[in-house]
Amino acid sequence: MFIAIEITYLISSILFIFGIKFLGSPKTARKGNLYAAIGMLMAIVATLLDQNVLTYEWIIIGVIIGSLVGTILAIKVPMTGMPQMVGMLNGFGGGASTLVALAEYYKINPNYPVDKGLPFILPIDQGVAIILSLLIGGVTFTGSMIAFGKLQGLVSGKVIKYPMQHPFNLLLLLAVIAGGVYVVVNPSAMDIVLIITFASLLLGVLLVLPIGGADMPVAISLLNSYSGLAGSTTGFVLGNNELIIAGALVGASGIILTLIMCRGMNRSLMNVVMGGWASAGTGGTGASTTSIKGDVKSIDSEELAMLLDSVGSVIIVPGYGMAVAQAQHAVRDLVNVLEKKGIKVRFAIHPVAGRMPGHMNVLLAEAQVSYDKLFAMEDINDDFPNTDVVIVIGANDVVNPAARHDQNSPIFGMPILNVDYAKTVIINKRSLNVGYAGIENELFFNPNSLMYFGDAKDAITKLVNEIKNL
Repeated sequence: MFIAIEITYLISSILFIFGIKFLGSPKTARKGNLYAAIGMLMAIVATLLDQNVLTYEWIIIGVIIGSLVGTILAIKVPMTGMPQMVGMLNGFGGGASTLVALAEYYKINPNYPVDKGLPFILPIDQGVAIILSLLIGGVTFTGSMIAFGKLQGLVSGKVIKYPMQHPFNLLLLLAVIAGGVYVVVNPSAMDIVLIITFASLLLGVLLVLPIGGADMPVAISLLNSYSGLAGSTTGFVLGNNELIIAGALVGASGIILTLIMCRGMNRSLMNVVMGGWASAGTGGTGASTTSIKGDVKSIDSEELAMLLDSVGSVIIVPGYGMAVAQAQHAVRDLVNVLEKKGIKVRFAIHPVAGRMPGHMNVLLAEAQVSYDKLFAMEDINDDFPNTDVVIVIGANDVVNPAARHDQNSPIFGMPILNVDYAKTVIINKRSLNVGYAGIENELFFNPNSLMYFGDAKDAITKLVNEIKNL
């Protein structure tokens, strides 16, 4: 029986690996999801058949409650709320790891402290695993909840600094490690275990609170990695090889994604890990930089339709505003009418467009936009000077030229889409309001820029109708 369970775990782990591999491409993503789901089903069945898991009643109750909550969230949460949802689910994983570690600690000697005359037995390897699970799980839980609050607007998205921020965080971390060593040597120190738990929870809050809105997608990715590591350490606590492997896969894939995003935003990993250790710009407080002076020119749907009727190439830059307006179907209609006129249309996708990697790709795929039309930033940035018209729909910070030259800007150094190099730039927004990073966009004041004001869905639909009437 033991060998059969371990073989099942091995097969499910292989399916997880192939699942992650296939998720790397939109063309094979469905297959990747299927492989991972089958692997997870096999792992669950194997665990239930394990002789150490016999309380099926509670498992069934948990599965029913979890399935109901997951189904409701999947139906109710809009695509624009996916980053928040991912952040919250990361937190649940960390919270579960913390609770399991505490439960296992008290389960080892259930009668303690009643039987204080008896020795408190805690193997060193299990003690280390419990402390790591408490630390990583606690940081992941509260850090993810703060990230959720920032993305949801419940907590300020600005950088929140406090006195002695980094020394205090470092001391807190060292205190947790020192307390962990003490518990491993003196396992009966229950008060220290509780202090470690609360200190880890506090550390999660203090590490994420100083991270500004512009860096939040990277923080979410890092917390995703933490949740995997928390799961892996919980696997060591429970002695479950499948949980160790699955957690390690999530942790490794999360850290790789974090590194890719750090590169895409020109941030150092240490900056995110330590909670904004160094701001990208000297004025990296999330506040607006010096007010930009200049004229803003606008265009209406009729004028824009006539302009597009005479061009040969168009690049569309989708952003969070398009997602909020659910304008992806209207954008697909725009692509169709432009292509009927022989205009070459492509999409330029920034790595963090929509606050989450892949967010725009999923939205456009939902509207049946061919994946062949989507280009990553590094693949299309050199083509902007040769493009007649760029239409920016609801994107802001990822097209702000200040990232190139304004050292006081919180987005300084972040690679952007070079839309300002195109012959004409159309920016569709409701207003001139600042973006998620909280800074004005000098692109709006460029001589080759025209503002096309309005809700993305309504504005693009109106534009499509005008083009059809030409």
